[in-house]
Amino acid sequence: MTVKVLIMEDNPVARSFLCRVVRESFSDAQQIVEAGDLEGARRQIALAGGPSGLHGTDPFRLILVDLELPDGNGLELLAELSQYPATKIVTTLYSDDDHLFPALQHGADGYLLKEDRFEVLVEELQKIVRGQPPLSPAIARRLLNHFRSAPDAATPAVDSGLRATPGAPPRPLAMDKPIDHERLTPRETEVLTYLSKGFTIKEIASLMGIKWFTVNDHIKSIYKKLNVSSRAEAAVLASKQGLV
Repeated sequence: MTVKVLIMEDNPVARSFLCRVVRESFSDAQQIVEAGDLEGARRQIALAGGPSGLHGTDPFRLILVDLELPDGNGLELLAELSQYPATKIVTTLYSDDDHLFPALQHGADGYLLKEDRFEVLVEELQKIVRGQPPLSPAIARRLLNHFRSAPDAATPAVDSGLRATPGAPPRPLAMDKPIDHERLTPRETEVLTYLSKGFTIKEIASLMGIKWFTVNDHIKSIYKKLNVSSRAEAAVLASKQGLV
């Protein structure tokens, strides 16, 4: 039986990467449908049963949802598909609470970071067949820290199975840290721009005409200058403060 998959992602390179991840993750034959924006995704869903999934003979079984799109936010689609009979997974660069918890509250069944290695994303998606939520390691840690650090605070309605326990407060989000724009070199700014758009290290190297290990060196320098520890944090910080 063919399993229909919808991938909503505006970046063609990232979309192709996610297609490879999906193909590698499941042994069932797949029909992958791609959409570059919200309207494109809505048109495909209308052909596959509409938002309720009740009027089509071949609905999607898996939907990957990017959050930032040219014509809106992926949260809109998650809200519209609250009754749709598919597993809905957010695939994004954003690992902060302001994106994570609203996505879970809007019905996301998992949350994956596109910056993760190919093998990690495949392993996480394969959890679906075992009835487990796909969560990037950084997201799983953030959920643990959230519940441990605020046992008495109101928390989002997330079915995580975690018990709130006392602990150290979470590390401040990177987006709250000031950036000295002049400290980044033009090359570093270019690398950061590509990172923010979801490109991998090898893809950036090809686009810039340099070696992948040179890109890696630039990334390490960016991390040090911006005081961050992941590409997601760097992308969020750069976007929030207008660096890229």
